[in-house]
Amino acid sequence: MPGTNLTRDEARERARILSVDSYEVELDLRSAVLPVAEAEGAGRFRSRTVLRFRCSEPGADSFADLLAPEVRSVVLNGTAVDPEQVFDGSRIALPGLAESNELVVEAFCAYSRTGEGLHRFTDPVDGETYLYTQYEPADARRVFTTFEQPDLKAPFSFTVTAPAHWQVFSNSPAGGDPVAVESGLTWQFAPTPRISSYITAVVAGPYHVARDHYTRLLPDGRRLEIPLGALCRASLAQYFDSDEIFTVTKQGLDFFHQEFDYPYPFGTYDQAFVPEYNLGAMENPGLVTFREEYVFRSKVTEAAYEGRANVILHEMAHMWFGNLVTMQWWDDLWLKESFADFMGAFAQVEVTKYQAGWITFANRRKTWAYRQDQLPTTHPVTADIRDLEDAKLNFDGITYAKGAAVLKQLVAYVGRDAFFEGARRYFKRHAFGNTTLADLLAVLAETSGRGGEAMAAWSRAWLETAGVNALTPQLVTDSTGTVTAFTVLQEAAVETPTLRPHRIAVGLFDRDPVSGALVRTHKVELDVTAGARTEVPELVGLPRPALVLVNDEDLTYCKIRFDEASLATLRESLGELEDRLARALSWSALWNLTRDGLMPARDYLEIVLRFAGRESDIGVLQSLHQQARTALDLYVTPGARDEWSARLAEGALRELRAAEPGGDHQLAWARFFAQTAGSESDLQLVRGLLAGTARIDGLDVDQELRWTLLHTLAAAGAADEAALTAELARDDTASGKRLLTVCLAARPTPEAKAAVWREVVDSDQLPNALVEAQITGFQSAAGTGRRELVAPYAEPYFEVLEKVWSERSIEIALRIVSGLFPRLVTTEATLERADLWLREHAAAAPALRRLVLEGRDDLARALRAQRRDAARG
Repeated sequence: MPGTNLTRDEARERARILSVDSYEVELDLRSAVLPVAEAEGAGRFRSRTVLRFRCSEPGADSFADLLAPEVRSVVLNGTAVDPEQVFDGSRIALPGLAESNELVVEAFCAYSRTGEGLHRFTDPVDGETYLYTQYEPADARRVFTTFEQPDLKAPFSFTVTAPAHWQVFSNSPAGGDPVAVESGLTWQFAPTPRISSYITAVVAGPYHVARDHYTRLLPDGRRLEIPLGALCRASLAQYFDSDEIFTVTKQGLDFFHQEFDYPYPFGTYDQAFVPEYNLGAMENPGLVTFREEYVFRSKVTEAAYEGRANVILHEMAHMWFGNLVTMQWWDDLWLKESFADFMGAFAQVEVTKYQAGWITFANRRKTWAYRQDQLPTTHPVTADIRDLEDAKLNFDGITYAKGAAVLKQLVAYVGRDAFFEGARRYFKRHAFGNTTLADLLAVLAETSGRGGEAMAAWSRAWLETAGVNALTPQLVTDSTGTVTAFTVLQEAAVETPTLRPHRIAVGLFDRDPVSGALVRTHKVELDVTAGARTEVPELVGLPRPALVLVNDEDLTYCKIRFDEASLATLRESLGELEDRLARALSWSALWNLTRDGLMPARDYLEIVLRFAGRESDIGVLQSLHQQARTALDLYVTPGARDEWSARLAEGALRELRAAEPGGDHQLAWARFFAQTAGSESDLQLVRGLLAGTARIDGLDVDQELRWTLLHTLAAAGAADEAALTAELARDDTASGKRLLTVCLAARPTPEAKAAVWREVVDSDQLPNALVEAQITGFQSAAGTGRRELVAPYAEPYFEVLEKVWSERSIEIALRIVSGLFPRLVTTEATLERADLWLREHAAAAPALRRLVLEGRDDLARALRAQRRDAARG
């Protein structure tokens, strides 16, 4: 929406003169249950805000933020003003402020179907309506009048009127029973502590609620009591494993209280699993929201439960890093997201049954970071965020995963005790306030004993520069095979040339003479200097090992390279590498070699076919499946795709039949087989599994797997619309409608692709979840001829970019611009067209240009990888 941006300079000036005393927000949500077609105003709700604040420069002008289709009244310091004179659609002008001020605004705000603001969803199973809010970074203004920036904190008091059969939740507990009013109940919630507007929240609807309780004796003898809630839609209650959610929640609260020594300050702790959610989760204090896909309707692997536990702990860490102490502006978003990402894995391994946390971190989270850090739009962990559009795009692999990896390196640098003592001082010193990088470095300088200069140098190397280094071992041996020199070489990209100090472990692996497995024989920890070469005299004099792993234990953030002998060992014996984390790091390194065009994609697929069936870690296996699909779709030379698609399907079926019946690996291989199946015999098996005429011992073809198999048939042109739509009779749910949409969009016909374009680009009527589903189906790849179906949309894509960006909400615009980039049309002509658009639209919104630049870079990478693969012969 035009005019909705807010710049850093504007926010700084407003914070310089304003401080906020309180908000009182009244929302009337009874209109949510009215059919839009039958009642005027059913798409809107009444919002009334009383905002009390002070101005340090009486007489100055400022503004408040509000996105609303209608403002009924504005009263500033007792004087009513004409809304048409002061409201421009996104801001309310506040002229001539007094020292103490009261702003009262009554408006009608719009329910959302894009996951921004107050999202409304109607459950197709029972017709019930559910609401939830999502604001980060700046969508509270879609629900009430606010100063939409993180450093103008205040207590918030919410009063919500809703239909009588609903439950209503907010950040604080309700102050007594709701009061009956016409056609509903009014809920009054206690004032919050001082928090930022973007983490306020309301959830309302006939939610199913499970309850529990957490108790802890604090060091001062007080007993901390935290009521716990877990909620989901009523139609999902049969699948809701709230006991498991509460178990992880209590384990996390124990851990963070022990390590942070600051009691949870927000009263209740409710966790709401909500429909059509744009994110994984959001850390609203007292009312965390999660995407409801974490309520598992069908069988999932242990990796899914592990992933959910990680997200629960990630959001819990935010109660301290982000909610109690909040970054001043979005430049320091990492102060909350990097810490939460790191703490999620740390706590998971320390206190839960999910002990593969660091393996998943190395294999999945850091892979995300490595990709992001090699894009032309990479940025330092502490980013330069000029405005809200920049902020929206900064929720990326740098801010989350690289920042978390850097913190893991920091713990190795200063020590665990110093790190956590620094956190404790940070919370106590800045509770309910806002901070910058300097505030965190100050406490770490105190607790680590390294001093301010050392911490500043560490920050400059790791937080204030962009790019990822590559570390390669270089060995010299004599005629007996004894190592006479051992050097770690460090490289950086030309565009991001910083060489950094690293704390690493170098592991040496050789074959066990009894078992034949590759086992660690030596390990040494050392500091790599911020230069091109670091000598390692501790490893001189040892026999030449079969494998050298230069970031053993994954202590630092870097791309691992191999010497030739080590790479040859992995090609022949990766499955025999005994250590799980070392194996995950090796897989990750091989994938980076493939993405960087240093290893032919078909070589990588050969290794996957040879050793993925021996991978014990289910999370790593599922990553390998995803990466193999990407390699096939984008990196294999086009003339070899059909052959290698068939080889992957053959390998997947072999492993599916060999996997333990009913186990996680069997399910993972079944899904991978469905993703690669293409021959008539493959499709016949898929049909048989769906019909029940073919069986694989132990494989339960439940509803989610049925949709996966139907997607295979749809993308192959082996299932028509009638057959696909018939499945909805079995699964007439929100998930069923979304998965049907994917299948319909995946059909290999010009009509199916044209329908997606009309629904997504030419129209703005679809909700966020179905926009995503349409794009997913549109981009379904694999198979001769299917890319030609999306090729005609490359030119229209570039023609509509600015229109989409200016007319859609930023969330939907992000999905369209990123999701419909012609990534499958991997030709030089597409690359040239992207370059032309960038040249001709130098003045386009920086956030839009960033998305196109990233799509362009992925395309150029795919072309380089294809050339490397073609050279393989």
